[in-house]
Amino acid sequence: MDKVTTHQAQDDPRNDEILIWVNGTLKPKAEAMVSVYDSGFMLGDGIWEGLRLYNGRWSFLDEHLDRLFEAALAIDLDIGMDRAALISAIRATQDANGMVTDAHCRLMVTRGVKMRPFQHPSLSVSGPTVVILMEHSKPSIPRPIRLATVPHLRGLPMTQDPKLNSHSKLNCILACIAAEKAGADEALMLDVHGFVNTTNACNFFIVRKGAVWTSTGDHCMNGITRGKVIALCKAHGIPVYERNFSLVDTYGADEAFLTGTFGAQTPVAEIDGRKIGTGEMGPVTERIRQLYKAMVAP
Repeated sequence: MDKVTTHQAQDDPRNDEILIWVNGTLKPKAEAMVSVYDSGFMLGDGIWEGLRLYNGRWSFLDEHLDRLFEAALAIDLDIGMDRAALISAIRATQDANGMVTDAHCRLMVTRGVKMRPFQHPSLSVSGPTVVILMEHSKPSIPRPIRLATVPHLRGLPMTQDPKLNSHSKLNCILACIAAEKAGADEALMLDVHGFVNTTNACNFFIVRKGAVWTSTGDHCMNGITRGKVIALCKAHGIPVYERNFSLVDTYGADEAFLTGTFGAQTPVAEIDGRKIGTGEMGPVTERIRQLYKAMVAP
């Protein structure tokens, strides 16, 4: 069975020569490294954001930085740079790589280098570690995505809050592995009450009788693209609901699609072996995609 991921991009030889921003220094790809004592490598103790460059502009940059600083506050991490300094570093990395459009940025901040290999935050004596990694990245997803429902849940706020874009992604990775073992591309994850929630990497929507449904948002990442899709629906007369719904509702949907910074809106062909609608991108998904493209255009 052909394998597809929701972050599949065209091969671009320019990515062999990229420069990566590591703690204030632009380094060639082969030299951009962090310590084995780094908190992010050792414990997943860090936060990140993904950004997309469209026609010279980083889309929704303010919202992404709001989320980054909010996450830093939540985990008691001092980024060591203010918003203006981060924006300057992002643009310096963009300019150094000659990027104009169709680029993806992974902005990562960890608690820094530890003095000993244990978890207590006070052992991080040097840091934080800030990395800005950009690649030429044009999505190339050759067909709609196949999903499989998995037993892994997105965490409760008192375990690992799913609203934190943390480096600790093992739960979602295990969900992705389970879906792949089932012959699917990505995992459909339920919430703690058994309602349909999100996928391991993207937010999830269905369309029924012309209305767009997504989860309540209580147990998923507060996705920026998710929020933009909801706002676009409201602004353009497309009925949209944030509600609890089950797999029964999902299997009977006319359309389904995923949202995320990388792929924007990605259609879903089937879920648990059941074809959704025609198995191709539906008209509501297509309309939302065109509205979104117009939104991100400068």
